[in-house]
Amino acid sequence: MTTTFLQPGDRVLLTGDSVTDWGRDRDDPTSLGHGYAGIVAALAGARRPDLGLTFLNRGVGGDTSAMLRDRWERDAVALEPTVVSVLVGINDTWRRYDAGTPTTTAAYEDNLAAMLATVRDRLGARVVLVEPFLVPVRPDQHAWREDLDPRIGVVRRLAAEHRAVLIPADGLFAAAAVRTSPEAWCHDGVHPTPAGFGLLAEAWLAAVGVGPR
Repeated sequence: MTTTFLQPGDRVLLTGDSVTDWGRDRDDPTSLGHGYAGIVAALAGARRPDLGLTFLNRGVGGDTSAMLRDRWERDAVALEPTVVSVLVGINDTWRRYDAGTPTTTAAYEDNLAAMLATVRDRLGARVVLVEPFLVPVRPDQHAWREDLDPRIGVVRRLAAEHRAVLIPADGLFAAAAVRTSPEAWCHDGVHPTPAGFGLLAEAWLAAVGVGPR
């Protein structure tokens, strides 16, 4: 078998907002939901059964980076994952435009950096960072780029700092939308369609070395 970023016996935590949450049963700690987290677990298990991987989903719909940080001890550190995958940031942007409650880029970076440092220093966990992404389907969403693009820059910088695996999801979805239409991949610009979840899952798996043969 080829070597991957993943190692035998890894406990892989996928966390963030609704894009990760996506239908998981909050009363069942093993529930993976119906989005990319479940697809990743299914395909990784099928392609590399020798690794004996365990996947956990702790995404919570509506979470900003500050909200994720507030529950980090309970929903990340306490689970003792060996790999932590984080996708958060679109709600930091969205709340600026729909609720008038902005999160500065500096605050976003502080939140994300603190979470990553905690799992690195206390658990020695390896990190996967997924860029927050936007595929505008309404004219007003194009203005969101002003707020979101600096956050994507933060994710890229922190990925380099932590030697993390980076999933360049924003560019991935943009390229896919050019081939078809934005709505084919994210029905409201933020939440993926089934095809969008498949696109994200395949990118995640390829990045960690468990892509299709």
